[in-house]
Amino acid sequence: MEASWRQVAGGRGRARGRATAAPSSGNGFHLRGAGGGREKGSVGAAAPGPSPGGAATAAAAGSSARRSLAGPAAPRTSVAGAELMSQRKFEEIKKANQAAAKKLVEEHFSSSSEEEGDDDLEGKQGKIVANTFVTYTTQTDGDIRELERTKQYLNEAFQAGAMTCLICIASVKRNQAVWSCSGCFCIFHMPCIQKWAKDSQFLVSSLTDDDFGKRDYPWPCPKCRFEYKRSDTPSRYYCYCGKVEDPPLDPWLVPHSCGQVCEREFKPPCGHKCLLLCHPGPCPPCPKMVTTTCYCKKAKPIPRRCSAKEWSCQQPCGRKLLCGQHKCESPCHAGSCPPCPRVSRQKCVCGKQVAERSCASPRWHCDKVCGKTLPCGNHTCEQVCHVGACGECPRSGKRFCPCQKSKFSLPCTEDVPTCGDSCDKLLECGVHRCSQRCHRGPCETCRQEVEKHCRCGKHTKRMPCHKPYLCETKCVKMRDCQKHQCKRKCCPGNCTPCDQNCGRTLGCRNHKCPSVCHRGSCYPCPETVDVKCNCGNTKVTVPCGRERTTRPPKCKEQCSRPPTCHHTSQEKHRCHFGSCPPCHQPCQKVLEKCGHLCPAPCHDQALIKQTGRHQPTGPWEQPSEPAFIQTALPCPPCQVPIPMQCFGKHEVSPLPCHTVGPYSCKRVCGRTLDCQNHICMKECHKVTETDACPGKNKAGPECLQCEEGCSKSRPVGCPHPCVLPCHPGECPPCVQMLRIKCHCKITTLYVECRKITTADVNEKNLLSCCKNQCPKELPCGHRCKEMCHPGDCPFNCNQKVKLRCPCKRIKKELQCNKVRESQISIECDTTCKEMKRKASEIKEAEAKAALEEEKRRQQAELEAFENRLKGHRKKNRKKDEVAVELTLWQKYKRYLLPVCAVSVLVLAWYVARGAD
Repeated sequence: MEASWRQVAGGRGRARGRATAAPSSGNGFHLRGAGGGREKGSVGAAAPGPSPGGAATAAAAGSSARRSLAGPAAPRTSVAGAELMSQRKFEEIKKANQAAAKKLVEEHFSSSSEEEGDDDLEGKQGKIVANTFVTYTTQTDGDIRELERTKQYLNEAFQAGAMTCLICIASVKRNQAVWSCSGCFCIFHMPCIQKWAKDSQFLVSSLTDDDFGKRDYPWPCPKCRFEYKRSDTPSRYYCYCGKVEDPPLDPWLVPHSCGQVCEREFKPPCGHKCLLLCHPGPCPPCPKMVTTTCYCKKAKPIPRRCSAKEWSCQQPCGRKLLCGQHKCESPCHAGSCPPCPRVSRQKCVCGKQVAERSCASPRWHCDKVCGKTLPCGNHTCEQVCHVGACGECPRSGKRFCPCQKSKFSLPCTEDVPTCGDSCDKLLECGVHRCSQRCHRGPCETCRQEVEKHCRCGKHTKRMPCHKPYLCETKCVKMRDCQKHQCKRKCCPGNCTPCDQNCGRTLGCRNHKCPSVCHRGSCYPCPETVDVKCNCGNTKVTVPCGRERTTRPPKCKEQCSRPPTCHHTSQEKHRCHFGSCPPCHQPCQKVLEKCGHLCPAPCHDQALIKQTGRHQPTGPWEQPSEPAFIQTALPCPPCQVPIPMQCFGKHEVSPLPCHTVGPYSCKRVCGRTLDCQNHICMKECHKVTETDACPGKNKAGPECLQCEEGCSKSRPVGCPHPCVLPCHPGECPPCVQMLRIKCHCKITTLYVECRKITTADVNEKNLLSCCKNQCPKELPCGHRCKEMCHPGDCPFNCNQKVKLRCPCKRIKKELQCNKVRESQISIECDTTCKEMKRKASEIKEAEAKAALEEEKRRQQAELEAFENRLKGHRKKNRKKDEVAVELTLWQKYKRYLLPVCAVSVLVLAWYVARGAD
């Protein structure tokens, strides 16, 4: 949404303009308009960009349009409103320009944020590439060193401008058709490599006119010289893995990649295929896991990477060496075992010398001549240390004369004589023969004169046969480079290849071709250039010629420039080009007023907007861009905290050094008043300390006066208030009477309050005692014999109690406490047991009699019931009744029981008396 001042104002004017916004290099858009004739149009407002005159022109056009719309009859109020609107729009434009200028200055003087952003981007790219190869290194025997080439190609593919075509020395872009060498994996533009292959084949085939264009000559890679057949000349654009023709441009894939699995065969071939997505550069080592054993086959098979399936168990090899005596002691290794390292004394072949030699080479020859007498007996063997027999004497048998025409049978002690015939051996010239007689030694040189042709065949001359004839005519044929003449004297026609340097300027435009003069295009410049950072510690190597367009690398070293402010060392930041960022170190200058060090950031080179410049008089005048100058600012007020005490001395607070002084902490004064019980409730205020009230806790004349009653706490147990007003010191003793209950809770006592509050525990017990016997009951059931006392009654009951045996016949009197402490009991004697036995017999007899009586009664009832069933009349019922005769016990039971009981008691009494 654009601001109101950006809207187009239409009106009738002298010219017609059409404005279009185009991006500029500044912080906004600048407008480009095309002027026309005197017709209606629209005037565009200029954005706050760097284009000069845009805002003024737009404002002037807008004002003129408004004046034409207003007309001459417009009232003055409308003119005033238009001026106010213009002024308001002018202020908006001014603020926008200031904001744009401020942003531009911040971007220009702060480079650390950009460097951090670039570092973050590089770090993210590095993490992505590293995560791609995690599976190659997380398991057994992952070797990250073999992945560096693949990583390098992937990094270059991701970075814009990193891949360079060595033929044209230009960047390889994402949307350009490319070709990758299968040997060095270098990437070239498709048109460049096609032209290179065509020129190379034409150059080789044109050397000989006979088979020009007929033979299938190879062409080399511009970088690694890997030769390709003529049929391998690229004609179509394929992805890296060769599956997709003309792969589409996808921003989420590696440039020139199809995004499918690579599936290229590994090198060296192992039977597996690459599992990465279509990628540049060589395939990484095979990541498959296979189970293999070590070189010596002693260890158990273990799972390992296919690329590192050959491994050593580090145990001794143990195979027998070539010497046939010792075993290999080297750790488990690949290939054949090394020679035996042991040393032994061995004889040479002839047996004349003995030396310490390696066990691996027992057969050796000394440097002495054999010297054995030959079978002829006249000569000795002249061979050096040999095996077997020396053989026959070389001078024995038939021998030829020096010219090899005659044979002689002579003893070995005589030399063969000359035969006297002509030598007739072929001389060195290869044409004539030796005319001397048979002789020993070499033949002489040929001295015959012949007419010789020179080497080039253009001239003839008579001269000795043994001398060569070379004319002075120089060859005018062109060498294979088709640039230089042969210029060799008397050239036979097979001109040597050109031995001059090519000297043509290479594509890098820095060097000349160092190769021997040749036809066709020169190979790319083999040199590399280091593009360095400002300090030179960080560099990136690029092909020669790319240093002009390659961005310098980001250096991680610290900037070593001297500081531009008063500090001895500048703030640590990375190496960079251009001016250093502003210093943010503490100023640390000594302030004049207080002597503290300035803690503010360094302000020796602060950016300040320049004032006093020409101000625009109206919205039609173009405002000048704000100018910022670097100048030293004075140190700000000292903010060092100084501990300062408030008026009432309640706290010590740190105050800024420039505002140090007495202050009120807004707390309650808190000084003790004259009553010594209350404090001053005023807000923290100044107190004048006098001799009468020294110290910070004593109230001064400015404090309040206490007007309250005594509020001191009373002694424990005193419920009466103090009768005096608020006073210092202790309250007087309380003389009022207190009504209390004794320990028994029966009698009411009256005691002075001060006696109760000042008495200790024993005295309070005495004051609460009513001097009567305690009415409480002991656990035994008797009354406590002690005087009125607090707490539980003591259990020392001395009252006599009667104790009987279980049958209640024997009786004794004992003290109550002894009976309860010792748990004394009286057991029954033999008399008691006898009485118990008799009583039990009587009970059994009674039970038996009762049982019999019950049986009789039941029998009678049964008979009566049977009679009723037989139907007897009522008058005869009396006959049916059975008379039941009572026993003696049933008749006299009620008289005998009391008599028996009395007799038992009398007997027990007599027994007890006898026992006492």
